[in-house]
Amino acid sequence: MNLLENIRVVLVEPIFGGNVGSVCRAMNNNGITDLAIVNPRPEFDWDDARKLSCNAKEQLEARKEYATLADAVAGCTVVAGTSARTGFYRDTAYSPKEFAPIGLESAQDQKIALVFGREDKGLFNEELALCTHIIQIPSSELYTSLNLSHAVYVCCYEMFSAAGIFQPSEETAQEADSAFRERMFAVWREMMIETEFTHDQKLDHMMMGLRRIFTRGKLTVPDCKILMGLAKQTLWVTNQWRNEQEKKNH
Repeated sequence: MNLLENIRVVLVEPIFGGNVGSVCRAMNNNGITDLAIVNPRPEFDWDDARKLSCNAKEQLEARKEYATLADAVAGCTVVAGTSARTGFYRDTAYSPKEFAPIGLESAQDQKIALVFGREDKGLFNEELALCTHIIQIPSSELYTSLNLSHAVYVCCYEMFSAAGIFQPSEETAQEADSAFRERMFAVWREMMIETEFTHDQKLDHMMMGLRRIFTRGKLTVPDCKILMGLAKQTLWVTNQWRNEQEKKNH
């Protein structure tokens, strides 16, 4: 079983439909699909939620609703509540990155919960009492409270990242060896001479600068071929222009 399936995102009495729609997108971005909403308000704007969920509408429709937070987390082992406030037991809070391996360990064979409070009041003390861990998202002192969907994204991202499921694409092209790079630099040297880009006395200096630019990262064979092609095309255009000038002079 994909352990991300064992992560439940719990929203306690959310106020704004747009935030919940955006939460659905944030969850799906990170492979998490279990959404629970505690005590949804009668006036809650579900149309706005659907609008903001975009292509995550199925996630919104698949939500579970519970009367209380206790009901929503009843089957969960680890329950992590988010809080921007400090003081008392909140001082033992984990950052999302610190919490991720703790949560994933339990998520291997048990359901866990990430709990997010109301946009205006957060989680009450009696709700935090149900939590086994407190998560505090690092933020600037200029404004410590995050938008609900942003908070969900940060926490879900750290879980997704720590799960090691995503594999970034890797360079498959062969890295250019020294001999091939020197062939490319030779063409560029010729191009700089023929286009009169620099004077002879500055040519070596310019070539050293060019080498630093082109070797700051890994140069692949296709990279070198493109750069050689550019220099050769410049040489061809320069020669064509000179031939035209000679014809005009004669």
